[in-house]
Amino acid sequence: MTREDVVKYFLSKPYAIEYYPFDMVTAVFKVGGKMFALISDHEKDRLSINLKNTPEDNIELREMFKEIIPGYHMNKTHWNTVYLDGELEETLIKRLIDDSYNIVYKSLTKKVKKELEL
Repeated sequence: MTREDVVKYFLSKPYAIEYYPFDMVTAVFKVGGKMFALISDHEKDRLSINLKNTPEDNIELREMFKEIIPGYHMNKTHWNTVYLDGELEETLIKRLIDDSYNIVYKSLTKKVKKELEL
């Protein structure tokens, strides 16, 4: 997936917003004020995304795919860095994005969810 494809998919999630708190290369995606993804290409020619998942799934994913490592500059228990220049299928990448979004959305309070729907 290209950077544009990934950003478009992030922004297709309900109430997702994009912003640049660090620099103009690293985009952060939030829902209800909480981050569910980050995309960056700081490493030369290596596009990566950081995604949240359960600790158990993160361990399993890291063992199964060389493109998935503990989250760069993140809590390594809950976040993975996923390199997009490898052999990961688009369906898997989208599933991981969906998982990250859903985990974060489900953690929002009822009040925040209601505010989003206004």
